[in-house]
Amino acid sequence: GLLGSREIVVKSLGPQFNRVDGLSGATVLGDGSVVIILDLHALIRADANVNASFSMELEDEEYAEGRVSTVMVVDDSVTVRKVTSRLLERNGYRVLLAKDGADAMLQLQEHIPDVMLLDIEMPRMDGFEVASSMRSSSLLNNIPIIMITSRTGDKHKNRALSMGVNKYMGKPFQEPVLLQAIEELVSTKTH
Repeated sequence: GLLGSREIVVKSLGPQFNRVDGLSGATVLGDGSVVIILDLHALIRADANVNASFSMELEDEEYAEGRVSTVMVVDDSVTVRKVTSRLLERNGYRVLLAKDGADAMLQLQEHIPDVMLLDIEMPRMDGFEVASSMRSSSLLNNIPIIMITSRTGDKHKNRALSMGVNKYMGKPFQEPVLLQAIEELVSTKTH
């Protein structure tokens, strides 16, 4: 509780207390007693960071134990990325987002998803180039790819499938169909 407010002179605690988080100094009250001054903002930030890192550790453990599958969504449309990531997160997937093919290839150096959802038409590096690069890489060639695109003609579909794309869907996709396709590819990959 709050007991009231006072005007005080804040004094430094000295080098002995430099490593103690959440303290902003000390003061001497009128009766001669020394009072430590807490930095509440620093304490709240530290608590939030501990909780966030603990939550991330739990997610990493779940991921390492294979309980959470990761899906990388590669699309230059912010809207498509948002809608798709919300759908996947609601259904228990961990989501990585890439704004185009070049961004995806960069992220693949650090994170290997269980499945990739890939658009065709993107700046810097299109979906065909990404699929081709992945299929020629010994590290990335077994990642299942679902190509989701507005190009629904046979020409693009045949080209994608001949490159090793696992599934081909038109936009807008039907949520149950996409979720079933992801589940099939994840369970095939893990068994």
